[in-house]
Amino acid sequence: MDKLKSIIRSIPNFPIDNVTFRDITTLLKDADTFKKACNSFYEHYKNQKIDKVIGIEARGFIFGAVLAYKLGVGFVPIRKKGKLPYKTISEKYDLEYGKEEIEIHRDAIIKGERVVIMDDLIATGGTVAAAIKLVEKLEGEVVECAFLVELVNLKGRDFLKKRKIFSLVEFEGE
Repeated sequence: MDKLKSIIRSIPNFPIDNVTFRDITTLLKDADTFKKACNSFYEHYKNQKIDKVIGIEARGFIFGAVLAYKLGVGFVPIRKKGKLPYKTISEKYDLEYGKEEIEIHRDAIIKGERVVIMDDLIATGGTVAAAIKLVEKLEGEVVECAFLVELVNLKGRDFLKKRKIFSLVEFEGE
């Protein structure tokens, strides 16, 4: 995992002052590290009963879709409000630097389905907490939340309390 961590670019003061953006595009463009990250997620979930993988817009789509494909299960996107074409439910939440609202199609999950929620990064946990609420409104079961990057000092894991979290790379600092 050191190779994965070393290839992720850190950009200070983006998108606002005192925030360091963890840019995963450097990992995505490198075939070997991208493959290693995707295979690491697959190895972690291949023996668990997963019915669907949920990907949070937009970078969660990348790893979520690959994992769903490798597991042979469906992929469900969670998108920003107004981006999905069919009937949706939504959830509002706070970001580190603003407010947002996400949606999921009302028919995306069948009652009792076991899902993994994926995103590229967990910081304070607000986005994934909103995604969990959406899955629970549809009566799905969140098995675990998975991330490429975890910003440990922002305590998203603590915010999610009882939830299982799986991350490949940890960073200290914002």
